[in-house]
Amino acid sequence: MGKPSKKQKKILLIVGITGVVYVGFKYLLPLVIPFLAAYLFAMCLKPSAAWIQKNLYINLKGKKRYLPIGIIGGLEFLVILILAGVGVYFGVEKICREITLLSDNLPVWIENLDYWLTGQCHSLENAFGLEPNCLVRLAREILVGLKVKIKETAMPFLMINSMTAVSYTVKVMIVGVIIFLGTILSLQEMESLKQRRQNSIFWKEYDMIGCRLMQAGRAFVKTQGTILLLTMFLCALGLWILKNPYYIILGIFIGLLDALPVFGTGTILIPWAIIDFVRGNFASGAVLIALYLICYFMREFLEAKIMGNQMGLTPLESLVSLYVGWQLFGLLGFILGPIGLILIEDIIEAYENKEFTT
Repeated sequence: MGKPSKKQKKILLIVGITGVVYVGFKYLLPLVIPFLAAYLFAMCLKPSAAWIQKNLYINLKGKKRYLPIGIIGGLEFLVILILAGVGVYFGVEKICREITLLSDNLPVWIENLDYWLTGQCHSLENAFGLEPNCLVRLAREILVGLKVKIKETAMPFLMINSMTAVSYTVKVMIVGVIIFLGTILSLQEMESLKQRRQNSIFWKEYDMIGCRLMQAGRAFVKTQGTILLLTMFLCALGLWILKNPYYIILGIFIGLLDALPVFGTGTILIPWAIIDFVRGNFASGAVLIALYLICYFMREFLEAKIMGNQMGLTPLESLVSLYVGWQLFGLLGFILGPIGLILIEDIIEAYENKEFTT
């Protein structure tokens, strides 16, 4: 057999690097995610922690004694968590008030639904000459059966998922402690880690992959965070204009739904608008349609503009990588897909240009 051609080498290179990236994301990344998160937190906290360490010291026997930068960073971490917890507390309190209001109005809505359903059944009975109240009894039997079925299904579901929720909560707490300790240790050892990386024979690979990961991570967080917050704000504002008393909780819910794959703001807003049009509330329906269009085009524009420009991907590449990432890794694939494509392209280009030297 002769030597492989240039085209065959290129194919083998693409397949090999793609396989390595996939295996790394699938099996290695879950093991190191807490430590990567800790290192990122440490990098974010380092400037302020270093400034505090420099300006906060104690003179002891003529020598300046500085607090360890890891301790300072850990205290900053705790302060940020406390502030975030306070914000979440007030937000949850507001949501609970709206849920209470919703539960208070729910019996009225059920009564109105029953009145409307009874009227429709009577209309159909008169139109087709059926026995009086036959459709009403049928509808009520269906609703009662549905209620019983929901109860029978809900109890096992709650029992199974309550244990899952407890297990998940314990895991989250353990990972949180690991990230907290990892942040402190990363701050304390950041300079030595940088020195080890620079002295490694793979320093070019570390530098290129690290830079691209940071660039991709910033682009993704900035893009999705901006879209999520703007969607929540716009939905809450639109519902506030419509004088909906649940504008905050619904705005948050629709924004979170928009962040999920397949779903979007149209899942809620379009059926809601159709119902309003059928009921004759044309102004409300028009506002909901306008809100959906604004949110839709805002997402399309920001994803193509921010994410594509900062990550160096075209809109088509971004779309393909998002879909492939979702199919391979689930929701996390919306982050790993674009990052994986960038790493594959960069590593292939680096090897082709003989950037890496032994």
